[in-house]
Amino acid sequence: MVMSGTYSVVVGDRGRIVVPAEVRERAHLVEGTALVMLDTPEGLVLLTRDQLRARVRADLSEVDLVGDLLAERRAAAAAEDTA
Repeated sequence: MVMSGTYSVVVGDRGRIVVPAEVRERAHLVEGTALVMLDTPEGLVLLTRDQLRARVRADLSEVDLVGDLLAERRAAAAAEDTA
């Protein structure tokens, strides 16, 4: 199912916003569902924790953190050996 659309929301008292019923139903949002708001250069993004986890995993899928760390350690060790 492709989710897309533009919805107008208004910030109410105490900073509250109302998520439109259609969006709540489609995203299975119920009272107490935790959401995360990202403040990005492109604007605000509202995600469930599962959506955020999937986004972070996708962003990191191309990154080899272990390989990068090992390369840094090897370079530091080589610099120490020549000093």
